Amino acid sequence: MKLLIHFLGMRPILWLLLVINIFGTIWGYIWYGWQLAETPPRFLLFVPDSPTASLFFVIVLIAFLLRKNWPIIEALAIVTLFKYGIWAVVMNLLVLKVEGSLPWEGYMLIASHFAMAAQGLLYASYYRLKAWHLIVAAVWTLHNDVIDYVFGMMPRYGVLSDFTPQIGYFTFWLSIASILITYWLCIRDKHYQAKLQ
Repeated sequence: MKLLIHFLGMRPILWLLLVINIFGTIWGYIWYGWQLAETPPRFLLFVPDSPTASLFFVIVLIAFLLRKNWPIIEALAIVTLFKYGIWAVVMNLLVLKVEGSLPWEGYMLIASHFAMAAQGLLYASYYRLKAWHLIVAAVWTLHNDVIDYVFGMMPRYGVLSDFTPQIGYFTFWLSIASILITYWLCIRDKHYQAKLQ
């Protein structure tokens, strides 16, 4: 595992991931375009969940390439990458179960969002978080759940609209799990730390 972590810290890999994540972030904001057009301005920051998570990671990668750590952004990145990566995988699998099939884009979303969740965790040993960084990320993430499921700003999957309360409940606990995983990987005593090359 340490060999893989060292490999991921190599500058060519960081550059490759930066390019991939920039394109993925742009594509994600385009995917949300129609929903953003209907969103009240006060909620705009909280609607495009996955592309904002990957934007946090783009900033983390830029910092790594500058041989720096920006812990607040790192905390936001790991929590939201894992949460929204897993969330999108589960939602697309639910669409598959309800509909019996998925368009090719659905399978692409499953693969890309699983990779999104994985990359956030795989770089955990390079982050330099303190407890207060995680608290800020936790407040952001749980506040976003309130915006989504109290004010109705969640990503829209028409075929799953009958399951909105259950999805909201699942999403809350996925947020808690993401926060706890971040604590385990980045803050607890004796967690592994790698150095940028």
